[in-house]
Amino acid sequence: MKKINLGLIGASGKMGTAIRDCLKGSQFIPFVAISSKECPDFKHQFKTTTEIPKKVSEKVDVWIEFSSIETLLNFLKESKSEKIKIVSGTTGLSNAEFKKLKSFSKKSALFWSSNMSPGLWALRQALKAFSQISDFQFSIEETHHLQKKDNPSGTAITLQKDLEKILHKKLKTPVGHRLENVFGVHKITAQSQSEVITVEHTALNRTVFAQGALKAAAFLVKKKQGFYSMEDLNSK
Repeated sequence: MKKINLGLIGASGKMGTAIRDCLKGSQFIPFVAISSKECPDFKHQFKTTTEIPKKVSEKVDVWIEFSSIETLLNFLKESKSEKIKIVSGTTGLSNAEFKKLKSFSKKSALFWSSNMSPGLWALRQALKAFSQISDFQFSIEETHHLQKKDNPSGTAITLQKDLEKILHKKLKTPVGHRLENVFGVHKITAQSQSEVITVEHTALNRTVFAQGALKAAAFLVKKKQGFYSMEDLNSK
């Protein structure tokens, strides 16, 4: 199994910690951590991406980041002259900011997804059956932890876009709730005058997202450039 030098932005955050917990025994070498807190499991550590020496950054095979829009865009801007590969789970991007990601991917490899859970991906595929009942009324509801800034969540918006494409009609903005210690609950309801269908996905911990991010990183490290998503990761 080929070893992969991993760079992790936001290494001491909630998702960063979950990813670090999954590294032991994997093909990934904890190489560079971007964090304000100590990360002794990594070979190199810096507080910001601007501090990374070029000779160190050149040895990173792939980056993973679950940080902030500002941190992500600054990192991409700083990396103009470098061929980097980055897996991003940052949500809340505007259309203009998303275009910057697409533009960056023309010279480097970038994987982005609002949710890297395999179960959520399976739910997204199951939604295609709703094309048979497009005359029903639909609603999307989600619940996350209190620290999540974007509301509705990126996953809820992804589900909305999926459904609108399947149903060929516009849907109301998903309803978002914020409670303590909730990793992610997404519920879709379809209703007619005679029946109701409810489909729900609940993440029990952050490990599922961390494992998904590492799977995406192992996939991306083989790519030279381009924009990739869960569709590419799960295509056969």
